[in-house]
This record gives sequence, structure tokens and C-alpha cells, in this order.
Amino acid sequence: MKRLILNSLLLLVVPLASFSQQLTLDECQAKAKANYPLIQQYGLIEQTTQFNLSNANKGYLPQLSLSAKATYQSDVTEIPAVLGQILSKVSQTPISFPSQNKDQYQAVVEASQVIWDGGMISSQKKTTKASAEVEKQKLEVDLFSLNERVNQLFFGILLLDEQIKQNDILQSELATNLNRVIAYQQNGVANQADIDALKVEQLNATQHDTELKSTRKSYFIMLSVFTRLKIDESTSLAKPEINLAVLNDTTNHRPELTLFNAQNQLYDSQKLLLNAGNRPRLGAFIQGGYGQPGLNMFVPGFSPFYIGGLKLSWNFSGLYTQKNNITKLEINKRSNEIQKETFLFNSDLKTRQQKTEIEKLQSTLSNDDEIIRLRTNIKKSASAKVDNGTLTITDLIREINAENQARQLKSLHEIQLIMSVYELKNNINN
Repeated sequence: MKRLILNSLLLLVVPLASFSQQLTLDECQAKAKANYPLIQQYGLIEQTTQFNLSNANKGYLPQLSLSAKATYQSDVTEIPAVLGQILSKVSQTPISFPSQNKDQYQAVVEASQVIWDGGMISSQKKTTKASAEVEKQKLEVDLFSLNERVNQLFFGILLLDEQIKQNDILQSELATNLNRVIAYQQNGVANQADIDALKVEQLNATQHDTELKSTRKSYFIMLSVFTRLKIDESTSLAKPEINLAVLNDTTNHRPELTLFNAQNQLYDSQKLLLNAGNRPRLGAFIQGGYGQPGLNMFVPGFSPFYIGGLKLSWNFSGLYTQKNNITKLEINKRSNEIQKETFLFNSDLKTRQQKTEIEKLQSTLSNDDEIIRLRTNIKKSASAKVDNGTLTITDLIREINAENQARQLKSLHEIQLIMSVYELKNNINN
């Protein structure tokens, strides 16, 4: 199963950009971010924002509409015939008033132009921009989490490099001592059991070397997938320097804080939009139409007409829920502030723990060299006693392993210190 996973990862690595120089952690982080599929979301957010802003700006353009209707009504407005008779007697001229048709037709084209919309379009644009900023910052938070994953792989490889290096030293020393013991056996000082004991230690070291290199290879495959660089176990990684300057300034610059601020700005813009929606609107309009009857109902048949003027509209129904909606936005904003405070609390707590861990590792490292020096002296003394026949090969092997362990612990502590420094940098985005 493990081999199948590794082979699948290898397929993902092709085609990749080649990399021949020494690879740094910063380069790995930058490449991982640039090649992460989610990075494409930036372009989509920007395009959507531009479309929404363009749509909002079109609210300032004249709005055109076309309507047509055909109706039949049970009765129509008409002048009584008796009025015509009276006027005819007075004027001595026959007078009659035509009646309207009960079937009526009308087609109207209307053009309207907003003069004042209560700030609705402006608020919509602000809300659109604020929403886009929130989406971008959410994306920044997701991409920022890549750093931790890349760091784990990068420092994992460095730690394996140190272990492999120490294992090589151990194997070399075991081979040297095996040759000595074989010579002792030929001189009758040692026996086959002593040789077998050293060979067992050699086999253990060889097995451990195979395991370390296999794990290192899988780490490189995963790092290659993240960075899209053509790297493998032959690639050299640059060991970061131990820079403790970060301890002097632990101000938090995490993208989550920018996200919290962007969400607050979104709530503010939504409040402006809510207020703008409950203001009156003023606009100009002109209508041109053709129908039966026209504007003059006394003229029979179809006729054209037009109407122009100003129109004021105010929808009061939104005022019923405005207070509740504003309160909901304030609650959301307060909830966002609580989340921000919680994040800062947890982040500050983690920062304190990491600073304590760095101080502990500094103290530990200051003792590692002395421990190695003492272990080396003990091993040399044990080796001399073996030469004199006062100490067994088993005791010598124990001292060799003890010295090797001390060296491995120092390498481990060095990598752990660098890792802790970068974990602190990552925690505060410094």
C-alpha cells in the first residue's frame, strides 16, 4: 500500500520545473503557494467583483421598459346624450359626443433616469468590494496554512539528513572496531562472539539507514508535489540559520486578523446598504405611447401620446424591520470580535509556549557539546580497556552507542530549535 501511494505521488510530479541549486525553505513556501490549485480562486474573485461593480454602475444609466396591454371593460366613461341635446338647442347646431370603445389597446415605452437613489448604488458597490475582500482574506488564511505543512516536510528532511549522517559515522566506527576485533581474534585475545556482536550492530545500523533513506525519499516526493519542483533525494536543502531576532518582536500579523477586520467592514457596509434601501428615491421619466384611446378620450381611434416628469417613491415597509436587521448586524459584528479575541488569546498562549520551548532548547544545546565530549572520552577509555583485555566488546559497543546517541540528540536539538523558531514565526506571521 505504501509503495502504491508513493508511485501515485510520483505520477503527480510530472511535468515539474527542474531545480538544481540548493533549495531554501522560503523558496519552498513561495512555490507551494504559487502552485496550489486554490490560488486560481483569486482571479475568479476579482472577475466576479468587477462584474458586480459594473452591474451596480449600470444603475446610473437610463432604464428602458416596454409595456403593452389590450383590455375589454364592461363600461366606459361617456358624456350623457341629454347634454348634447341641450347644447344643440342653445347653439342651433347639432352637437353629439362620441362614446369610447369598450375594447382598448395601449403600447408604452418608458425611459427613466435616477436623480437620487438614497445612496443605494454607492452602498451596493461598497458592499461588493467588502465581500470580495472577505473572500480574498479567507483565501489568504487557507494558503497560509500551507506554510506549516511545507515546514514539516522541509525540517523532517533536514532531521533525517542529520540522522543519516550520524548513522554513517556509527557504521564507519563499527567497521573500524570490527577490524580491530578480528585482529584480536587472530591473536587469541577475542572470540567469535565478540565479532558476531559487532556484526549485529552493523546490521542494525544498516537497517536503520535503509529506513531513514526510504522515509526521506517519501518526504521529498511530497515536497515535490507541493512545490511542483523537480526535486528528489539527491537535492540539497539549505539549513536555515538560527535567527532569534523574532523573540524581540512577537507582534501578531496573521492573515486571520485581516479577515476579522474585513468581516467588520462588510457588516458596516451592509448597514449602510440597509439604511439606503429605506430612503426615498427621486427620478425623471418620459413615456411615449400609442393606443386607443389616447390621452384625449374624446378623440376616437388610435393616437400617439407622451408624458414626462419627475417621480418620487418611498417604500416604508422596510422601516418595520430595519431596527431588527441592524441589531442582527451588530450581533454578527460582536460575534466576530469575540472570535478575534479568542484567536488572539490562543495565538498569544501558543507564542508563550513556543518562546519557552526555544529557551529550553537553547539551554539543552549548551550542554550537548559537553555531553558529547564526555561520551567520547568514555568511549576512548573503553576502547583502551578492550585493548588491555579489561573490558568486553559488549561494554565497548554500549559506549559507542551512547556516544552516537549523544551526537544524534545534539543534531535533533539543533533542528528542533530551528523548527521552534520557524513555528513561532509562522504563529505570528513574522
